[in-house]
Amino acid sequence: MKEKEPAKPDKKDEKAKPEETSEIKKTIDDFGAINNAFDFRSDIQYLTIIGSIEGHSVLPPQDKTTKYENIIPQLIAVEENKHIKGLLTVLNTVGGDVEAGLAIAELIATLTKPTVSLVLGGGHSIGIPLATASKYSFIAESATMTMHPIRLTGLVIGAQQTYEYFRRMQQRVEDFIVRTSKADLDTVNHYMNATGNMANDVGTILYGKEAVKIGLIDEVGGLKDALKKLRSMIDEQEANQNSQK
Repeated sequence: MKEKEPAKPDKKDEKAKPEETSEIKKTIDDFGAINNAFDFRSDIQYLTIIGSIEGHSVLPPQDKTTKYENIIPQLIAVEENKHIKGLLTVLNTVGGDVEAGLAIAELIATLTKPTVSLVLGGGHSIGIPLATASKYSFIAESATMTMHPIRLTGLVIGAQQTYEYFRRMQQRVEDFIVRTSKADLDTVNHYMNATGNMANDVGTILYGKEAVKIGLIDEVGGLKDALKKLRSMIDEQEANQNSQK
């Protein structure tokens, strides 16, 4: 009697080849998502700003960072690429290098294309100008933003000169926030220099609705709200351009 051949495994039950598994794992490690998540065409550029903003000094390898030299070329490409119609910036940052953060923020603020920002988790310190730089801003209800004065750790040489330097740098940050949000200068100064809101520091921690209430952020919302707003801004800009032809 002829023995039955063993049943062939269903294709659905077949495991991925070792090389495929390795490639998928590498993609998840590098980008936090599998390949097919990016397998689509979009006229919106997505920019993520996470961890610490790394400037002229390299941060320790264990720190999660956003390098400004990687972000700036992307922003220039957004302006130059005719196929890109808008920019969505997603932030979850603790802050970092002030001048690097302001450089990125100024580029975002001067793009001619529609821009929307979304703060998830936190948009602290120099993350505030990065959030307000977009033409319209959202913050998740559970997200927070920490406003505080410019700080320095380490050796200080020439007390009066150092104070003046930090005073003017602080003024640059305040002026940018006032220029790109609905918050006025007195409000910004008040929350930055408050002494009763933080246990070990000067400043204020603002939650989603509070950031909107003082005019720092335009609206409480999530990803669907940010995308919907950006799409409407793109449609409005295109309608204005067509009417001028």
